[in-house]
Amino acid sequence: MLAIPALDLREGCCVQLVEGDYERESIRLGDPLEVARRWEAAGFSRLHVVDLDGATGRGDNHGMVRELLRTAAVPLQVGGGVRNEDSILSMLEEGVDAVVVGTRGVEDPAWLSAQAQLHPGRVILAADVRARRVVTRGWSATTSRDVLDLASGLRDVPLRGLLVTAVHMEGLMQGVDLPLMEAVVDVAPCPVIASGGVSGIADLRRLRDCGVSAVVLGMALYTGTLDPRAVAEEFAA
Repeated sequence: MLAIPALDLREGCCVQLVEGDYERESIRLGDPLEVARRWEAAGFSRLHVVDLDGATGRGDNHGMVRELLRTAAVPLQVGGGVRNEDSILSMLEEGVDAVVVGTRGVEDPAWLSAQAQLHPGRVILAADVRARRVVTRGWSATTSRDVLDLASGLRDVPLRGLLVTAVHMEGLMQGVDLPLMEAVVDVAPCPVIASGGVSGIADLRRLRDCGVSAVVLGMALYTGTLDPRAVAEEFAA
């Protein structure tokens, strides 16, 4: 299993939110480039970048993403407000290794399939989840889609992976929603990437043991709860 630090961008800064609530920002660091260098120096081989402003229609952090692409020594997977083919193509041409799509991919399965067919292995579908229901539009809208129905419907869609974020656990460091992740792994035809609630190394081992292929790390890294070098060494593939 691969551990991937998250860089959540808001107003040009690197932030961490609690339970996906934009009014509950617990960490704000002014230099995302320095944050990226820190995680690279710790030994992480990939970074997960989210444009929170783009995801919620508050603006965008395109300039910062380009700077990260220019300076990063590791591959980046990038998402946040990616809702059309031109955005995907532009990001891939600029050097993004994998594009993360959320709202449009959930709401328009035909579009998702078409983009994955055009760019096989380069698209990640993000399913943000509360109580097994998928939420979209920057966590502000709850759909009627059950995440297990969404996951099982991805057969023949050549995705890089399915990123499942337990939004109800995000930023709390109270442990992962292991039953959720186990259930998704059981039905998903593609690799499952987990996010939300990691409180320590034991959570990472539980996710690995249940078949998760990668985990995106936020609060536990940013607060020093996890030793980044130890995590990067143990969860390197």
